[in-house]
Amino acid sequence: MNANDPTEQELLLKGVKVSPGVAHGPAFIMSEVELDVPNYQIREDQVQYEIFRFEQALLQTRQQITELQEEVREKLSEEEALIFDAHLLVLEDRALIDETMGLLRNEHLNVESCFQRVAQRYIDFFTNLDDAYLKERVSDIRDVTRRVLRNMSGVTDSSFDELKEPCVLVASDITPSDAAQIDLDKVKGIVLEHGGTTGHAVIVARSMGIPAIVDVQTATQRIHAGEIVLVDGYTGTLIVHPTKDTLFQYDEIQLHKDSIRQIYLHDSKGENVTADGVKFCLDANIETSDDLGRVEEAVAEGIGLFRSEALYLRSDHMPTEEEQYQEYSIVLKNMGERAVTIRTLDLGGDKVFPETMRSDHVEENPFMGFRAIRFCLKHKDIFKVQLRALLRASVHGKLEILYPMISGVSELRQANAVLEEAKEELRERGVLFDENAKVGAMIEIPSAAQVARELARFCDFFSIGTNDLTQYLMAVDRVNEEVAHLYRSSHPSVLRTIKQIIDAGNEGEIPVSLCGEMAGVPAYAALLLGLGLRELSISSYNLPEIRFILRRLKMEDMEQLAKAALGSWETSQIDALLEDFKKEKISPVLNTAINGIHE
Repeated sequence: MNANDPTEQELLLKGVKVSPGVAHGPAFIMSEVELDVPNYQIREDQVQYEIFRFEQALLQTRQQITELQEEVREKLSEEEALIFDAHLLVLEDRALIDETMGLLRNEHLNVESCFQRVAQRYIDFFTNLDDAYLKERVSDIRDVTRRVLRNMSGVTDSSFDELKEPCVLVASDITPSDAAQIDLDKVKGIVLEHGGTTGHAVIVARSMGIPAIVDVQTATQRIHAGEIVLVDGYTGTLIVHPTKDTLFQYDEIQLHKDSIRQIYLHDSKGENVTADGVKFCLDANIETSDDLGRVEEAVAEGIGLFRSEALYLRSDHMPTEEEQYQEYSIVLKNMGERAVTIRTLDLGGDKVFPETMRSDHVEENPFMGFRAIRFCLKHKDIFKVQLRALLRASVHGKLEILYPMISGVSELRQANAVLEEAKEELRERGVLFDENAKVGAMIEIPSAAQVARELARFCDFFSIGTNDLTQYLMAVDRVNEEVAHLYRSSHPSVLRTIKQIIDAGNEGEIPVSLCGEMAGVPAYAALLLGLGLRELSISSYNLPEIRFILRRLKMEDMEQLAKAALGSWETSQIDALLEDFKKEKISPVLNTAINGIHE
């Protein structure tokens, strides 16, 4: 079946976009060959030999994973290689090993059968959890289990050896080990029936620049090997046996998107001012120092949000003061005189605590539970390690420290008190730091918005976190599929609360910025400037487009949009206002970029 067969009709399947881009080619259906695990009784005098076989298989698996980790480190980066630390931890899990040994001794069954039964119990447990992040860790356990069983059985997995030509990989799911073995010359796109946006395999795909979509239901059943398929990583669409016209159209789309982005990137010189001369600032959001290249490409004026929790999430131990100092110093040194706002540890909610920091208590509602500044104020030893690292790094640039999830004045003052303790400890050690490093409060809880005028007395700046602010105002868990449709940044309460925070900052004579996702959408960015914001922090990818548009809009038009939105009663009214503004003001600007391609 191919694109030149006129008898074939296109079939469109929808999924979830996880890695942008367009790719097409013959489908390679990767079906995991199920091991036929033997199950038989053994004698008492064979128990020790079975234990020996198990231990040898664990050692062999560890060697394989270590070698694979080193290969990934050379091909990609240290960060991607850290993915396999989770696999190595599975091999060291005493509960998993001891339960297998216990089953072996008690029931006198061969070790393959014992190990499979115990591992499957773990897999079933994690699969049935409500936490999406923990569900995705099932792939780590399944990957390691498969490797150990294959090593005990002497069976090799040759799925990737069958790849002979460039293709689109279609699978139920792929493990991080699978993803790390992908040959970029052979795999042009990835389609998965399962998985999520935070899965380890998806992380590897993004790092390799492979267009990918997940959650394409029954893909392995509806697509035949060799069929031509097209992966649209921009919209999450899979097209089976696309026509020649469709292939041509998508080639044009990709060229078009690349050309427009180049126009945006070239429009970076000079000050950021609106068409009628009002200055504004665009900063970038980052996760780690590895993002600095994209920050420079986007020509961000600073870093408005460095999510420091990534340091904890990617480590198998509690990051030391020195490790954190090195990471923060890299960023500050590279940014020079440009401000770097580093948010202190913000774990909880959908950002699950790593094993080294997790308690046995399971929270029923983690988004409103023991997270962020609440965790730090209870565990001051952990908090002070980070604060000392931040202060030490402050000598290398322009540091601003941001506390997340502040709910009121008391928490802000407690956090400042711990900061003073950290400063005093550094003074006693004779360590230099910037005594005047600014401190800010993240306003993302309605209670903080209500007392913003009081909070302004105890900090140097505000940063509005609209992602959590919206979900708290709307009582909507933004990762819950049943109510996600109610999560609306255009709700009147959200806009009025943002305006209230801006006004409180102005009265307290402190700057106010915004680092939520809504700032990366052109119409919302214009609305936010109209509400009075002059500093937005967004992803490096979106920044060039937002800059291009805002430079060509008039502040008076954006203020009129904001005034009309604040006077609206319903979300639908505000949505209509935004749509009209997009058509009347933003579309002509985008047409300017499009016309620039042809000049």
